[in-house]
Amino acid sequence: MDSLPPAVIMVVAAVLVALTPAGIVRKVIAVGAPLLVLAQLIWALDDGNSWTLTWLSFDLEPLRADGLSMVFGYVFAIAAVLSGIYAWHLNERYQQAAALAYGGTSLGVVFAGDLLTLVLFWELMAFTSAYLVWAGGFPGSRGAGMRYLYVHLVGGSVLLAGVLWHLGTGGSLDFTLFEGTIASWLILGGFAINAAVVPMHAWLSDAYPEAGIAGSVFLSAFTTKTAVYVMARGFAGWEILIALGVIMALYGVVYAVLENDIRRLLAYHIISQVGYMVAGVGIGTEIAINGAVSHAFAHVIYKGLLFMGAGAAIYATGRRTLTALGGIGDRMRLVVVLYMVGAFAISAFPLFSGFVTKSLMVYAAEQEHLYWVVASLYLASVGTFLHTGLKLPYFTWFGPRRDDIRVGPVPRSMLVAMFLAAALCIGIGVYPDALYNLLPFPVHYEPYTADHVVRTLQLLGFTAVGFWLLRGKLGGEATITLDTDWFYRKAGTPLRVLLQEPLEAVFTGAQRGVDWTTRTATQLVRTPASGWPAILGRSRYAQGVDAETTMRRLGRPPLGLALAGIVVVFGLFVLLAELT
Repeated sequence: MDSLPPAVIMVVAAVLVALTPAGIVRKVIAVGAPLLVLAQLIWALDDGNSWTLTWLSFDLEPLRADGLSMVFGYVFAIAAVLSGIYAWHLNERYQQAAALAYGGTSLGVVFAGDLLTLVLFWELMAFTSAYLVWAGGFPGSRGAGMRYLYVHLVGGSVLLAGVLWHLGTGGSLDFTLFEGTIASWLILGGFAINAAVVPMHAWLSDAYPEAGIAGSVFLSAFTTKTAVYVMARGFAGWEILIALGVIMALYGVVYAVLENDIRRLLAYHIISQVGYMVAGVGIGTEIAINGAVSHAFAHVIYKGLLFMGAGAAIYATGRRTLTALGGIGDRMRLVVVLYMVGAFAISAFPLFSGFVTKSLMVYAAEQEHLYWVVASLYLASVGTFLHTGLKLPYFTWFGPRRDDIRVGPVPRSMLVAMFLAAALCIGIGVYPDALYNLLPFPVHYEPYTADHVVRTLQLLGFTAVGFWLLRGKLGGEATITLDTDWFYRKAGTPLRVLLQEPLEAVFTGAQRGVDWTTRTATQLVRTPASGWPAILGRSRYAQGVDAETTMRRLGRPPLGLALAGIVVVFGLFVLLAELT
């Protein structure tokens, strides 16, 4: 087991789940497979393990374990376990299989040591995650899933083009740090789409809210964090990422404050938090990479917990917007408490995980004297607490009691998953060395200094006071937020008219020409006497009817003669090509 890529375990489990009838066995596989991967990472794999093979003269490395890949492997396995427990109540085999395959392909990206393996798992990750959006069951799920898939296929194509260009210009197949070539910029563009870098971000806030209640928990864990991983692997120290990360951090919180849909609010906040990580990768120092990686680790867990809490509210009430919720906290007390653990963690409260990871990121910027980055990230932190820690829970659960909202029971498995995620958020916050010791570089940083704790509490306290004073202005509004997805939504009709329909007309005309030629040649081979009238349009069968009806009345040729006709026509085309 020490040389088997973790992705294989997850993909095999996905196949088994797809083939297993409904019942306890399928659920055990869905949770047991990521537990097995976690056990493999803890006891069987360590820094330096690899697995290589040769394919078409290419030396591939489907498994490369080192300090960077292992920490992402740990958190992805943990996320898959928690998400599997949360989804225990589901009996949708293909959604369960897709979730496992999605986690497996994400692990495939993390442990890929070569670019071809990376591209393969990158594309499979797009398809498996798109299914989770399609299976959401909401009115907008199908359309959002198709847009999600199109965007990621474009990103995958850009990535593949960059890889092929890189190989064609003498680059190595090894997945290592890239230089500033055209190929490298293409590869970075493919990664940036999955990282939801502004303005290529709208797929995330469009798709994640339309996934199923459990599907959105899986989605919050993998795609953007695999993008952070590959950026840290291939583009550490690229200064453009600092500016892009800061823009993401601020852009996400602004749009989150404007949102009414509770999961779309959380989706926008993913963009903001990933911005911290992207900025850390751009700084590129050892402490900055540690900050980006640790924040990705903590984010996977607390963001999953937040989506679990929002999903529990939707499951219990059937409502998903701030304007439709409120006044139900006394009937969902445990959900509210567990959600608030995630809210405190993401807001960087002392004794919660976000405090010891986000501060490491800010410290890295301070060490490089990037004070504009420090100020921007502190401002983004204010927005984080404002909408995720205050606005969403207040307008979802608190306020005057509303008896018009029916609150059903929440499955016990969902509460168990939330409890485990909350315990991890607190555990990392109380004992940060448990996470720091997993990071790729040694950590020499103490988050719990008096100055840091007091400064953080002051910032959070003033934010809470401001929210309370302005809460009447910060409630949800039943509006549609205009974002960059407007461009490709509105571009659909003109692109179809200007590009798709003309191309379809050309190909359709060519296909009809080939079909007519083939049918005519076949008819001549079969019955020359009746073939010529059909060609000249004088056949009594061809008067006033289409060609397909005429051929049906004449009788379809045997398969052998049809194939002979195709060969003859193809031979004529080849002959004409040679003569010209």
